Amino acid sequence: MEFYELLRRRRSIRKYEPRPVPAEVVDRLLQATLTAPSSRNTRSTHLLVVDRPDLIERMAAMRDYGSAFLKGAPLAILVLGDTTAGDLWQVNCAISATLLQLACVEEGLGSCWVHVDGRPRLKAEPAGEQAADYLRSFLPIPAGCAPLCAVAVGYSDFHPAELPPFDAETHVHRL
Repeated sequence: MEFYELLRRRRSIRKYEPRPVPAEVVDRLLQATLTAPSSRNTRSTHLLVVDRPDLIERMAAMRDYGSAFLKGAPLAILVLGDTTAGDLWQVNCAISATLLQLACVEEGLGSCWVHVDGRPRLKAEPAGEQAADYLRSFLPIPAGCAPLCAVAVGYSDFHPAELPPFDAETHVHRL
């Protein structure tokens, strides 16, 4: 697929067919994701692949807003950062998660990012239990790692409308 077509086709997909993503496709997604650039080549991103429906359903409850759609995904990839590798682990993870989503498009899959880092489980209780702590309670997150986001992955059961044109005049500043 041509690069600009890939960018145009990348959309947030929150509804998936129930069929699993084949292991060889998952392996290609992971390989592509791990090619992401990182600050000072720290390669601080780690990936936790979850394909067990019971665990994905529990992950969907990490927040009371914005994560429920995970329940219908056949695959979730938790993007983790090694917090001991440097202060830019969140940036490194964000770049990796973006490559993951573009690789999904290339493989004919849909995806959607659910932010974890700094998000409370309950929107009305921002100082309460955090989504990351909830995930740590049942997922084997390596010591020294923190989750930035979870990316739901699967075959889309939804066909979104085309993106509206972007108004470059208000967002691009030239000297």
